[in-house]
Amino acid sequence: MQDIQKISAGSKHLLSGNEAIALGAYHAGMKVATAYPGTPSTEILENIARFEGVYAEWSTNEKVALEIAMGASYTGVRCLCSMKHVGLNVAADSLLSASITGVNGGLVVVSADDPGMHSSQNEQDNRHYARLAKIPVIEPYDSQSAYDFMFLAFDISEKYDTPVLLRTTTRISHSKSLVCIKGLSEVGARRASFTPNPEKYVMLPAFARKRHEVIENRILELREYAQNTPLNQVLKGTGSMGIIANGIAFQYAKEVFPDAAVLRLGMTYPLSEQLVREFADSVEKLIAIEELDPFIEEMVRGMGIEVSGKDFIPITGELSPEIVASSAKKAGLLEDVESEEPACRAELPLRPPSLCPGCPHRGLFYALGKTPRRIKKVTSAPTKPTAGGLVITGDIGCYTLGAYKPLNGLDTCACMGASIGHALGMEKAGVTDKLVAVIGDSTFMHSGLTALANAVYNQSQITIVILDNMTTAMTGHQGHPATGISAGGKKTQAVNLENAVRGIGVDEVVVLDAFDIKALREAVARATESDKLSVIIVRGECAPLRARSFACRVVDTSVCTRCNTCFKLACPAIQYKDGNVYIDPELCAGDNCGLCDQVCPVGAIGVFDEAVKE
Repeated sequence: MQDIQKISAGSKHLLSGNEAIALGAYHAGMKVATAYPGTPSTEILENIARFEGVYAEWSTNEKVALEIAMGASYTGVRCLCSMKHVGLNVAADSLLSASITGVNGGLVVVSADDPGMHSSQNEQDNRHYARLAKIPVIEPYDSQSAYDFMFLAFDISEKYDTPVLLRTTTRISHSKSLVCIKGLSEVGARRASFTPNPEKYVMLPAFARKRHEVIENRILELREYAQNTPLNQVLKGTGSMGIIANGIAFQYAKEVFPDAAVLRLGMTYPLSEQLVREFADSVEKLIAIEELDPFIEEMVRGMGIEVSGKDFIPITGELSPEIVASSAKKAGLLEDVESEEPACRAELPLRPPSLCPGCPHRGLFYALGKTPRRIKKVTSAPTKPTAGGLVITGDIGCYTLGAYKPLNGLDTCACMGASIGHALGMEKAGVTDKLVAVIGDSTFMHSGLTALANAVYNQSQITIVILDNMTTAMTGHQGHPATGISAGGKKTQAVNLENAVRGIGVDEVVVLDAFDIKALREAVARATESDKLSVIIVRGECAPLRARSFACRVVDTSVCTRCNTCFKLACPAIQYKDGNVYIDPELCAGDNCGLCDQVCPVGAIGVFDEAVKE
């Protein structure tokens, strides 16, 4: 990550989209930035946190993050709130509330969508939120526009008294292109000052009804603005085809159809009907190229204009020039000529995702797999009981990888904080299996606290396992309330997980070493035999954050019986070599782990003379 805070006005730099958004927001006078980490948005706040004079925080969750940004906006300063696309689901209540109250200082909400689900549970198109909330949505198409559009986004927000949704996608967030730097705006010198205005900021029904009228008038004004905004641009072509495109899809459209006229939309909602009609009248055939939903296409078709798009462009997955070209050929829009594969394209061996060597989550999943199964008898149930066994409900985090073979450690996983609710729902439905909910420390702070309170209140008997690796590992080791480390890397007051759990009302709470297999198995067995709500906190630092120990494990092949028990840990360091079990010293976490020592039934694994030493 380059030091973007030292970039000067008038210079040119190669920046990722996320770096450009961070720098553009800073130069546009942003004073408060909030976020919850999530790929592909994480680097935005990581970069902002390095700027002097800006308050930046990792918030407990996206709803809290947006509400903090709203409050700061009410004081007249410019604010940014960033998150990945599913994070906006969590913040939706706040987003629609921000739309009706309006703003004072500019408020920009960045939603980083993830077409192709590179690191997500779905690939929803968050432009629909803009239409629901009746706020403008802006979409950059490269790093330069990501930087420039931040200035326009804050201006639009303040001029039209509205939050602005800035939507990026994975390829815009992480690709790099050249950016010409404008420099710092004087807007950043504003002082925060709140002027009470209950009719604007206190949404009692009587006040909210009046604000609804304001919103409807505002969207009409924004539609007029969309006619001549610099966010939208018509690029003339020499052919008869016209393309409406946005974001990264614009880059692909220009590459595949270099002669076509293009209406490049940087503001995709609201859409100017006059602008679209004028462009459509200038071409013979009109197509819309966009990732995911036919958002633009349906609005154009709603104007009574003939347009094609998703009848040949895929509606699922991430687009690429190759996908656009092959789809256009099948639709008869391109000649069927052989295209050369990129020179850099190479066939790489497939490798399933797995927990890191030395991961503190591995022991828990192994212990769950070894826990004796039993059926807890109930006298009555609203539905027919399921087959006996242990049901493990999962959550969003690195530990979701425990669902893969051979750990087979999760039965459900939907969204942040859902593991506890899933287990409770199964219990109340009458499932007779013992239910274990697995959730990480960051996710527990994000949305597990309220679910645990619900379990206490409704007299649940499930077991909850909090996997505390003392960081938000999946998105790059950001802090959260239980770590006591701020976005700027400073120590703050940490929330004590066990105290929080006991304070909510859980009596049976135990804290265990993540690398003690025997203790884990015993605790899981006790908890699953208990008729009380119980919480197990499994604590062990995330493997990449620990100083590596060079007391690597080796296998004594003269003792090893090749029973393959060690392979049930799913550790990448444990492999076969020349027909024997082998531990790769480049991958082994050494004394930071030691799980394989504990599970080997014949003592063939340990630190012997052959061990690699520092």
